[in-house]
Amino acid sequence: MPQGQPSVVPDDGLTTRQRRNRPLVFVHTGVGKGKSTAAFGLALRAWNQGWPIGVFQFVKSAKWKVGEENALKVLGASGEGGTVAWHKMGEGWSWVQRGLHGDNTDNEEKAREGWEQVKRDLAAETYKLYVLDEFAYPMHWGWIDVDEVVAVLRDRPGTQHVVITGRNAPERLVEFADLVTDMSKVKHPMDTGQKGQRGIEW
Repeated sequence: MPQGQPSVVPDDGLTTRQRRNRPLVFVHTGVGKGKSTAAFGLALRAWNQGWPIGVFQFVKSAKWKVGEENALKVLGASGEGGTVAWHKMGEGWSWVQRGLHGDNTDNEEKAREGWEQVKRDLAAETYKLYVLDEFAYPMHWGWIDVDEVVAVLRDRPGTQHVVITGRNAPERLVEFADLVTDMSKVKHPMDTGQKGQRGIEW
């Protein structure tokens, strides 16, 4: 398999192996389609390596069934690769008792609850790969402090990889991340009036 060659070898005191295995923060942002799709493709690679995966789906409704959710859950339960835990906002996170919060919890509070759980899981090294889907939005809207996110990710223990998706990723996060992809739109079927379709958008 091609592994690529770095264009720069920094004088950081690390061995080639240490540098290669350094945990990464990915950001997939921009107005183009494919940010979450790319993150879930990364999750497939992680599953194949036997890594435990935690998906935290911010913003999208809990009723919204993305195709990757079912596929990754089936793979995670197969016993052949890594495990997959899928958490989502909307009607409430899986660890929030409805009796405590009910339907009156607003999206901002739900986003903060999700972030608090991510912090607990990072501290406990629960997963090897975290997919924080659409997490750029709560930061962009000011619901979650960007500097706190950067500090938590900078100080996370172990070798935990984190991928964050969503438009308008804050500049502070972009500066901090190891890999940033800005997906621009050149053309889209919706530009000519075509709605999203099964198997493509979900």
